[in-house]
Amino acid sequence: MNPERMYDALDRITRVRGVRGAMVVSAEDGLVVGEAVMEGVRGNAVAALAASLAARLGRAAGAAEAGAQRFVHLQAEVGAMLLMPGADGLVIVAVTDQHVNVGLVRLEMQRMVEDIA
Repeated sequence: MNPERMYDALDRITRVRGVRGAMVVSAEDGLVVGEAVMEGVRGNAVAALAASLAARLGRAAGAAEAGAQRFVHLQAEVGAMLLMPGADGLVIVAVTDQHVNVGLVRLEMQRMVEDIA
């Protein structure tokens, strides 16, 4: 993975109004590979949660014979966490406020998956 392309893609995601941070996380161990987060976002905690969530949802989808997950939208009281599996065991994560355009963030996340593949 080219680090320059990865950080350019993270920057594009964080430019969407309402995005508080974006990161690339190792799905296997929850370690941050790259991040662009605002102050107040606990990157390591978000990364660990995202990796755990992706793994559990992947197993649940497999058990339900639903196929591989393509996008996860976890809505919380004051915002959301968006996850998209990437290549090589990576997960793209975006942390947003409650007024974000989820569709636009999803498009940028998809572009990132394609760019860093």
